[in-house]
Amino acid sequence: MTNPVNILFLCTGNSCRSQIAEGWLRDIGGDRFDVESAGIEAHGKNPRAIAVMEEVGLNISGQESKVLSSEMLQRADVVVTVCGHADEQCPALPPGVRKLHWPLTDPAKATGTEEEIALAFRKTRDEIEQRARGLAKKADLFGV
Repeated sequence: MTNPVNILFLCTGNSCRSQIAEGWLRDIGGDRFDVESAGIEAHGKNPRAIAVMEEVGLNISGQESKVLSSEMLQRADVVVTVCGHADEQCPALPPGVRKLHWPLTDPAKATGTEEEIALAFRKTRDEIEQRARGLAKKADLFGV
């Protein structure tokens, strides 16, 4: 069996988009991927991100909000930045590490009624699901 591809999702605070992406790819990719997420900073987990993932039957409450480490970069086969700030601040990657960028809207910045904010989180969750499914389909490009 081929070793799993190590995917690292990188965001500014590792509280929302990268957490959702980690949850989706763990679910979609199964044992073909080792998945983790991190932030340039750690802002803790966003309760709304946890709630919208629970709506689709995925529990991400056990994931941690972590700060990016050099060890994470060394383990990674692919780094996926999920916000512009992380894309700009992403450190130099070790040789052979591929980088992808997903320009996702930050639902944590949504304003309005509770329902409008929840809709923003759901929209981002669903976009991340589609991107994660596409990434899983391209697994052969990463040696899986």
